[in-house]
This record gives sequence, C-alpha cells and structure tokens, in this order.
Amino acid sequence: MSINKTSQSAGFLSPAEPVCPANLIKLAQGTTAPRVAIARAGAELPMQAAKAGVEAGIMTPIFVGEAADIQAEAAKLDWDISEFTVVDATGEEEAGRKAAELCGSGNADVLMKGQLHTDVFMKTALARDAGLRTGARLVHVFHISPPDGGKPVIVSDAAVNVAPNLETRQESIRAVVKMLNALGNNDPKVAILSATESPIPSVPSAVDARTLQDWAREEFNDLKISGPLALDLILSPNSAAVKGMTDDPVAGYADAVITPDIVSGNTLFKALVYLSGGCAAGLVMGAKTPILLTSRADPPAARLASIALAAILAPKRV
Repeated sequence: MSINKTSQSAGFLSPAEPVCPANLIKLAQGTTAPRVAIARAGAELPMQAAKAGVEAGIMTPIFVGEAADIQAEAAKLDWDISEFTVVDATGEEEAGRKAAELCGSGNADVLMKGQLHTDVFMKTALARDAGLRTGARLVHVFHISPPDGGKPVIVSDAAVNVAPNLETRQESIRAVVKMLNALGNNDPKVAILSATESPIPSVPSAVDARTLQDWAREEFNDLKISGPLALDLILSPNSAAVKGMTDDPVAGYADAVITPDIVSGNTLFKALVYLSGGCAAGLVMGAKTPILLTSRADPPAARLASIALAAILAPKRV
C-alpha cells in the first residue's frame, strides 16, 4: 500500500490564509503614525513590510542599514523612498546599534527587526548605551486572531523568556493587561495555563499559577484572572460547562493566556497559527519602545498586523 507523504504530513495543517485583522489597522490609523527604525532594512521582507505599513498609513519608516541595498530593494518594489530617512550602517551589529539608539534617544517610536540574526538584534537593543532599558523585564506577547475575524487571544511569553520565574510572569500579566486595555478591552479575562485546574504539588506550573492568580487579584482592581487552567478550560465554554466551572469568570472566555515556559508558549502560538490559520502579531514589551521581532517565516499579514500592534502601543508624541 502506498502512502502519500505530502497529504500525511499536512493533514493537521490549516489551509486558511492568515488575515490581518481590520480592527487592528483601524485602531492603528487612529494614532499618529509611529517612526519605525528598521534595523538592517535592505532586504526583501522588511522592505515589503515597510511598504505595506506606509500604504496602510500606520508607520513612517526610518531605514537603517547599507544604503545601497535599501535603495535597491525599494527600486524592486517600484517605491520612491526619498521622503524617508536612510541611516547608512554596515553589517548587522552596527545597523542594530544605530536603530536601537534612534529609539533610545526619542528619535524613533518603534524598533523593528530587519535582515539580521535575532541574537544580534536583541543584544544591540538591550545594550545599556542604547537607552531602551526601563528596569522592567522584557516579555514577548502575541496577539493571535482567527482567520474568520473572530475573537483574538493574547499569548505570553512564546519567544523571549525560556523558563520565566514568578516575577517575569507577573510582568507578562502586566503586559497583556496593558495590551488589552490599549485595544479597548477594559474588562480583560486572563488565564494562567497549566495541565490541570487544581494546584496539585506534582504539577509545579499549577502551583505557580495559583500563586500568580492570588498575586494578580491583589495587584489589580477587579481583574478577572484564573489559574491554573488547562487549555480546554481556557478556550472552550463547553468544556467549562461539562467540568462544572461556569462560575469561573475566565473559563471558556479567556482574552489572554500566560504560559509557564517557552516550550508551551511557543507550541500554543504555532498551533494556533499552523493548525487554525491564525494571524499572529508579536511584540516585545517592557522596553522604552515596542520591539517588533519579526521572523522570516512570518506571512505578510502577520508582519502588517505586528506593525499595527506596535503603532497602537507606541509612545504617543505630543
């Protein structure tokens, strides 16, 4: 019997194309277009993202990198970039440093990763002389929306903190609440992920989740937060009803998920994207400006959504 390897390997993958949420673009258009410093901008993907952002009216790019490459990529797109600033820089480290310093000095409002390695990008962003540090822990937050335009879910931390301690996960809670408030949700429901809804000692993440829940209820006025919760109880009202948790204000209706480590966070994010066709807009929060950490695997819709999210959360200029 022959096996179709292609169909076997793709059986769980969603054929749905991610769609940039229209409400994100609309919210971003209601703000002053942020100045986005793009580190090592002279490559196909960052230039395409910048052009889409400019056409949507949600960013003003500052191109940092090899000037000849930036002009060449713009020409490929038939895009006249003469009205925008180009900062010449050679190599990944210099481009990353100059872009970060623009944000740290207040001359740019968002820092965006272009064609350079993530470790170099983050190292230059976090350098003390870049001026981006605030004393807060950095956390990565994804805004993931379904392809049908339904209710999005926020996931943190899926990309930056490998094994976040309680203090870092507290910062994640602050970050997702800030993001939801900025998106117009003033009654956010936050779930803390584990494998069970009981804080049993044999599941450390469940014990931590209850500790975080109790802390957050003291820290925030009237925040609806619940943990530990397994994923079905986070996303499914039916599961919450079957398991007798309809009195829990979060179960089945979570707006945000705090994950216990990078493996669970990254797996959840990729499952929502690859198995459900979700559009994931991602930012690093906790620095002076939002840090837009794009990936070469990001589809155009996700890149545009990330720019829109950064525009919404960027510090407002007077």
